[in-house]
Amino acid sequence: MGKILNPQFAKLQDDFTKDLREKGRAEATIIAYAKDIEQLLNFFSNKGVTKMSETSITDLEAYKKHLQDNNYTPKSTSRKINSTRTFYRYLLENSIIGDNPAEKLAHPKFETKPPRVLSEMEYRALRDVSRVDVRLYSIVEILLQTGIRIGELSGLSIDDVRRTKEGLDYLYIKASGSHPSRKVPLNKSAKKAIDEYLKIRPETEDDTLYITKNGRPLLVRNIRTTIDKAFERAGIKNAKVNDLRNTFIAHHLANGVSLVTVSKLVGHKRLSTTEKYLGLINNNKPETEKNLKDL
Repeated sequence: MGKILNPQFAKLQDDFTKDLREKGRAEATIIAYAKDIEQLLNFFSNKGVTKMSETSITDLEAYKKHLQDNNYTPKSTSRKINSTRTFYRYLLENSIIGDNPAEKLAHPKFETKPPRVLSEMEYRALRDVSRVDVRLYSIVEILLQTGIRIGELSGLSIDDVRRTKEGLDYLYIKASGSHPSRKVPLNKSAKKAIDEYLKIRPETEDDTLYITKNGRPLLVRNIRTTIDKAFERAGIKNAKVNDLRNTFIAHHLANGVSLVTVSKLVGHKRLSTTEKYLGLINNNKPETEKNLKDL
């Protein structure tokens, strides 16, 4: 990150960042917010503003126009407005400002693309091309059959593959940032894929579940690159790793699993995040029931 011009503003940003960390926000979120607020505060400094209590909705609208004039997309501008609103709430909570003009700052309008869900043909093709690589097939099965995030998969240890006293297999997803720990059931297909992978997993002292041939943890970028290549081999266009998670969510909602249950399974903090998939499944119900029937 760069440098904030006003020393008082720099302290505000530092205190705000500490507050986010104390509240358990994800590190990536903290870094993004800090950078956004640095940009906001330097904009104010360049306009001659020396105290946050002096700022008004007029100043914030000027900042929004500044972003738009500098070719920030509506989506990027909207994200920066979210950061700004969070920052101003912090200022209000700590009596640094008397009122909150950021509440009146409107988001730019932009269309959000609906979540990409794999069709049955795409789903089958991805599994077929992945079978030549036991590790890749295991990874694809886990992402498709559990809906966990790619970062959560990367962070799995061997000990996170567990079984209840009743004999039900599950993954233990460790707490991360503001996301609490949770248990995600493993169906027969996913458990078998893990077991097959463990048979060929290189011997190493590292207990990370998915590792490289040299025994080092498989990083998120490695997983993403590997799956992107699998998409290409399968002839699946415009797909991303997160679409495997989308497919899991949409399938379960389409087959009658409650919003609350699906939300807990995938670790959504807000039920509204899961609700966004309802419109999609009503118009385009995924045809993956046969493949995911054990879930």
